[in-house]
Amino acid sequence: MLSKNQIKIITSLQQKKYRKQHQLFFAEGIKVIQELLNSNFELEHIFSTSNDFPGIPEGKFSLITPAELKKISVLTTPNTCLALFRIPEEKPIEEKGLIVALDDLRDPGNLGTIVRLCDWFGVKQIICSEETVDVYNPKVVQATMGSITRVNVVYTGLEKLLTETKLPVFGTYMDGDSIYKTALPKEGILVMGNEANGISLMVEKINQRRLSIPRFGDLQQTESLNVATATAIILSEFKRLD
Repeated sequence: MLSKNQIKIITSLQQKKYRKQHQLFFAEGIKVIQELLNSNFELEHIFSTSNDFPGIPEGKFSLITPAELKKISVLTTPNTCLALFRIPEEKPIEEKGLIVALDDLRDPGNLGTIVRLCDWFGVKQIICSEETVDVYNPKVVQATMGSITRVNVVYTGLEKLLTETKLPVFGTYMDGDSIYKTALPKEGILVMGNEANGISLMVEKINQRRLSIPRFGDLQQTESLNVATATAIILSEFKRLD
């Protein structure tokens, strides 16, 4: 049975300051939890309405009712399980290969989708500005569908890093060079901007190459693409000749 204190702690983890205070985050659903269990993330506790995780030590597993799960879930329709994991120490950035940099992304679904896209295209590192939504936000974790275990996400000052890097830096803009007509390297940093405002002016000054995804519609009245959709298209082009 869930105690009031357990409910209080778990629900508080919806906020970044409490995730940082307790050094914990939570994930929901068998697939996401199993991915985390199979990784280097340290399990704190599993709360489940059925025993779907054989082999978990008794002290780290609690059988709860669907009504109790609903009290701690952030999903409109709760799954069958929720698990707490320790937030690991941040790994250093390795300046090699293709890296995605996110400049002030605010939507959890977009970040989660981009983590999953990077996993799909073999991009192992994402660099986030300090204003970007927290990767351990429950909605981000859910949207990654387990890819959070295979992509290193680091938060740092983008301006300093992009100024000092030896890798070529690419930014995405409406008026950039067509992604389909640009010779793309195997290594570099791809900067994706904020959902509403794009890449910030300070970061824009650092970019060496401006890329765009051209519009092909007859009217060409679509204002812009969703940032996760744009990331998928651009990563596909970077990887096309690998």
